[in-house]
Amino acid sequence: MDLIFEQLSAGGCQTYLVGSPKTGEAWLIDPVLCSVNEYLKLLETKNLKLTKVIDTHTHADHLSAGAKLKDLTGCAYVMHKLGQPREITDRLTSDTELKLNGTTVKVLHTPGHTRDSLCLIFPDRIITGDALFLDDGGAGRADLPGGDPGEHWESLQRLMELPDQLTVYPGHEYRSRRPSTLGEQKTRNPFLKPRSQSEYVKFVEELKLGPAEWMKEVLKANCACTRDANAVQIPKGVSACEVQGTLTNTQGACEVPYISAHELKELFDTNRHPVLLDVREHKELTGELGHLPGIKHIPVGSIGERVSEIAHHQSDDIVAICKMGGRARTAAKILVDAGFKKVKVLTGGMNEWNELGLPVKRHL
Repeated sequence: MDLIFEQLSAGGCQTYLVGSPKTGEAWLIDPVLCSVNEYLKLLETKNLKLTKVIDTHTHADHLSAGAKLKDLTGCAYVMHKLGQPREITDRLTSDTELKLNGTTVKVLHTPGHTRDSLCLIFPDRIITGDALFLDDGGAGRADLPGGDPGEHWESLQRLMELPDQLTVYPGHEYRSRRPSTLGEQKTRNPFLKPRSQSEYVKFVEELKLGPAEWMKEVLKANCACTRDANAVQIPKGVSACEVQGTLTNTQGACEVPYISAHELKELFDTNRHPVLLDVREHKELTGELGHLPGIKHIPVGSIGERVSEIAHHQSDDIVAICKMGGRARTAAKILVDAGFKKVKVLTGGMNEWNELGLPVKRHL
């Protein structure tokens, strides 16, 4: 590929510069608002003129630089036709082919993380946005407004049909994984494991985090095309868009112990009461599975922001609880990384607790 191709990072967000030394044209893909000045300096250094900003989807974890770069450079602001930002100038479909100095870039609509998600397929690589991450990073979460795990499964099937030799460049990378081929991802990425659509939906829904309020505010700001890099206070160091989300290097590496329902019941029977941290969504607490008495409730998607609320329990026994164990494991790892000493996960979650006929409450 006879083009300039550079991966630019702002935290876990990946921005891509693609340019033609021959024509001087350049694209920025998924640029971040707080880095506008750095982009302009880079373009000037390389003697490139920005002709397109392409957002792979409406972002919920950072503010897009699309509208501001359009103002400053006169470039086109490009997204899928379902894109929500109000100042998009060019709208794409899966039939669209873009050209840069003779190189054809194909557009693939990949909804699931968002309705407007797209991937850009170059001759030797693919920019996947949040449709697919690397290795155990999995893929973008499907529980934000407009997300749909069933549609995401269909999008992943389309990606699986592409040539194995394409190198995957994702929209986020939180733990220094290196780009690798789609063929390698088919063997290493748990989201590309062969499953039926219903199996995939069940798999994703168990990992579902529930959108943090700040992410909803970021979506609103991006739809309004804010030019203010401080329009929303965005937490630092949070891998917000990963389905497995909010894990740091330490959290990704550490393991946490489990406690069975029988063992937890024995603690209750002997008048030993650990802190019970239920990390499901609020509506689940009064649903069919109910909840244990005396719980503290913090949804897993908010743990990173609200860990101070339970800081006084840092040396206490804590049992993290969710429906089946997946979200509780994520929460436990976050707590361990924050310095909590004795955190366990309830094996099988409320599903197993109910299957054993153990007592629950279904009102708050």
